[in-house]
Amino acid sequence: MYNINRRKFLGLFGCGCCSLLLPTCTTVPITERKQLSIIPEVKINQQAEAAYEAFRRKTKLITSGKQLQDIKLIGKKIEISVSSFFSNQGKEDPTKNFGWDYILVDNDKIVNAWCMPGGKIAVYTGLLKITKNLDALSIVMGHEIAHAVARHSIERASQAMTINLGTAVADIFLGGAINRTRNTVGQNTGFDIFQLGIMNPFGRKQETEADYLGLIFSSLSGYDIRESVKLWERMYDKNKGKEPPVFLSTHPSSKKRIENLNSWITEVMVKYPPIKI
Repeated sequence: MYNINRRKFLGLFGCGCCSLLLPTCTTVPITERKQLSIIPEVKINQQAEAAYEAFRRKTKLITSGKQLQDIKLIGKKIEISVSSFFSNQGKEDPTKNFGWDYILVDNDKIVNAWCMPGGKIAVYTGLLKITKNLDALSIVMGHEIAHAVARHSIERASQAMTINLGTAVADIFLGGAINRTRNTVGQNTGFDIFQLGIMNPFGRKQETEADYLGLIFSSLSGYDIRESVKLWERMYDKNKGKEPPVFLSTHPSSKKRIENLNSWITEVMVKYPPIKI
């Protein structure tokens, strides 16, 4: 038996599943990274819209005021800038079928924002205590929008489908050895080896990609992306001592993010200056 590293295994495994499940291998805009895409985007967007509407109905929202206006202003600038960028490049706009919408969740305890597939965006009031200004808020919103533009939800769902299928097939040939090992490790450690060894690294890769794309979207929209470092320094101070070890997390550490941002800022400012609208 010969050894094969995880990255090569996942690449070969993904290609093998392509022939079984007839997926398409798509490319992430700007970064040009190849990704597995089995599930149709329209299906994911429909499911996301239904979940978003359900969330809106049961959640306490702030429906007026300057904070909500700021969120919508940043969102509209990013919408227009992203579409204009791809149009200027002569490329297909990945947001052309998005149904953009923005809500402000009245919850000071949660420091978060998210963007569902199709451009449904929520910002929590707790986040605004950390962002403090429009430039920093644009960094977070750009990051969340980048997840949708890069179709990360479709990629994660496709990966999960292929991994589950491949594991089930392999386990038949191995007499259930995979599930026995997975259960034994889980019982002894409380950790799922497939989650730690396969899905989490994909998560960190996507998060880093969203950091990079989000920085670009913020720059294209005319915001000062140098604020990104200050933002993550504030995040680091808030979470000091609370961040899990990197191997347990789907997100890069705050320190790693700051390091990445510092290495990208000059390049992004030069290559992706504000678009005149």
